[in-house]
Amino acid sequence: MTLAELADRLGCRLEGDGSIEVTRVAGIEHAEPGDLTFLSNPRYTSRLAGTRASAVIAGQRVTGAPCAVLRSPHPYVSFAEAVGVLTPAARPAPGISPLAAIDPTAEIGRDVSIAPFVVIGARARVGARTVLHPHVSIGVDAIVGEDCLVYAHVSIREDVQIGHRVVLQDGAVIGSDGFGFATRPDGSHVKIPQVGRVVIEDDVEIGAQSVVDRPAVGETRIGAGTRIDNLVQVAHGVRVGRNVLLAAQVGIAGSTVLEDDVVMAGQSGATGHVRIGRGARVSAQSGVLEDVPAGAHVAGMPAWPAAEWRAAMVALRRLPELRRMLLRLVAESEVRK
Repeated sequence: MTLAELADRLGCRLEGDGSIEVTRVAGIEHAEPGDLTFLSNPRYTSRLAGTRASAVIAGQRVTGAPCAVLRSPHPYVSFAEAVGVLTPAARPAPGISPLAAIDPTAEIGRDVSIAPFVVIGARARVGARTVLHPHVSIGVDAIVGEDCLVYAHVSIREDVQIGHRVVLQDGAVIGSDGFGFATRPDGSHVKIPQVGRVVIEDDVEIGAQSVVDRPAVGETRIGAGTRIDNLVQVAHGVRVGRNVLLAAQVGIAGSTVLEDDVVMAGQSGATGHVRIGRGARVSAQSGVLEDVPAGAHVAGMPAWPAAEWRAAMVALRRLPELRRMLLRLVAESEVRK
């Protein structure tokens, strides 16, 4: 693809020879002629002069590039789009494998790709152009929308609703039973039937081995545009807003609400029945035990304002020194007595 064609696809302003051919995207230090690189982090500006790339995606103020430049107000976003253009994902040909087990009452859209050992239950619906990789299981009355990509060993349980353009990575489980038990007077536990549903809205991606549980009543809902990393647990009755980011090993307990644009970093978690406000950020390995205001940044266990947490950690590192000072002052006071 020529730079002129690529610039047009990405909506970038081209500075340089538009006839140059580019074939892939590479890092700024490893790029070769024919490669497109990008500069989004100012820390790497000094490395731009030495790149061998044929072109770079960069912001409006970047100078000193030894190659053509694609000017973008959001270089990292343009980089992501360029990868999709230059390295499109391989897509299986449409068709249904004779080794798939599909209930005769299921509805299958046009141009779907259904691999061997896929199982689709009664009255389930699969939308047009959706791809189901081997060993996918779709339960009774489940709905999978159009243009979805469902990788191997994904389990979509009964009555789950999946929107359009959803990506489910390997081994994800959507609609498993929530962790609901009532304790008898004798200490034994009786299971509360989990008969609610799970709704995954449009343009969501859920990572490998992540789980979204169904509730006893009502629904668990993941809002449009949300991205969930690997090994994430979303418990029963949780409501996740739009464009939320959940990094690896996040855990969210039952009936918690995450409003739009929330970010939870790796291994952080939230207890049940709390609300994390719009645009709030939760730092890695933090534990949210109470409501978080919109736009706040919290850290620590229990989570509290990140600036205060950082100040406390600085003081914590000085505790041995402060202890020695205190003991010396006590000793001096005793001597004066």
